[in-house]
Amino acid sequence: MKKIVTILGARPQFIKAAVLSRIIAKHNAVEEVIVHTGQHYDANMSDIFFDEMEIPKPKYNLAINGMSHGAMTGQMLIEIETVLIKEKPNLVVVYGDTNSTLAGALAAKKMNIKVVHVEAGLRSFNMKMPEEINRILTDRISDLLLCPTGTAMENLQKEGFENLPSKVVKCGDIMKDAVEFYGKTSEHKSSVISNLNLDPNEFVLATIHRQENTDDLEKLKDIFEGLELISKQKQVVLPLHPRTKAILKEHNLTYDIKIIDPVGYFDMLELLKKCNLVVTDSGGLQKEAFFNKKHCIIARDETEWVELVSNGFAEVIGSDKHKMFQAFKNFQNSNADFEMPLFGENTGEKIYTEILKL
Repeated sequence: MKKIVTILGARPQFIKAAVLSRIIAKHNAVEEVIVHTGQHYDANMSDIFFDEMEIPKPKYNLAINGMSHGAMTGQMLIEIETVLIKEKPNLVVVYGDTNSTLAGALAAKKMNIKVVHVEAGLRSFNMKMPEEINRILTDRISDLLLCPTGTAMENLQKEGFENLPSKVVKCGDIMKDAVEFYGKTSEHKSSVISNLNLDPNEFVLATIHRQENTDDLEKLKDIFEGLELISKQKQVVLPLHPRTKAILKEHNLTYDIKIIDPVGYFDMLELLKKCNLVVTDSGGLQKEAFFNKKHCIIARDETEWVELVSNGFAEVIGSDKHKMFQAFKNFQNSNADFEMPLFGENTGEKIYTEILKL
């Protein structure tokens, strides 16, 4: 039986990988070994997380976190290589743009093991982002590049990938499969709406965690002041990232919005389903808003998901509080067609088919 090693480092990657893991298990033609690098320590990723999410538990947990980018990536490279020597897989699958993604791809490639990159071709064109460096380098050494959108395909074409010995395929976005699968049961596994006493469509869901915002105090203040402006019209609910929480506390900053502890995936899906719109600097949440038919205000200077902006589903506002409030008002009167097929269908099956070909 052929063997795949899947390298994961953060909760969103586990949720995406669960789609492919279910398909692999269903066909029973390939053995999958899951490696968790431990990059993003998440106290919620206990046994109950894997049981409730129907996700296979990792065979290896490398527990590598809390280091600088260089130290973390280097340690992962060493540990993943040890796993690959032991497991002798036919190929390695990596997701997205974390340090775990790059380390997994590098370790495999140096051992002449084929690399599959899910979510290939995404670009922010901001080289100050560690994620941008990770995704560019991972794409360059991958054998199979699985692109979620036409824009991702175009990015790789402009970079000359047709001249490289790799295969580039537009397969759609695997996160869409995950949202559809878990969205069917999230209401029965979450009580967040009733616990917070929220009325559907009467609150705005916000998340702020990206380093470019949390490390710039003026930007952070502007974003939270924008959220306060919105809260005068609709309640703002913000599951607060520990990094953001620490900075607000350090500078004694308080705002008139509903701040809650970080929530699990089912709770987040229910908040997405029931909210009026989303304000975020997260990449993944921009798409999840679209999959749940919600507009998104992007508190960044750029986005990898340009289709959302060009088709009127999202707006990039940077940290400008006035632009944020104006976007909120504009989206209240929108009749956008959220059925637009921007991110494909049955992505997991398409990825599985391409992996079998490889």
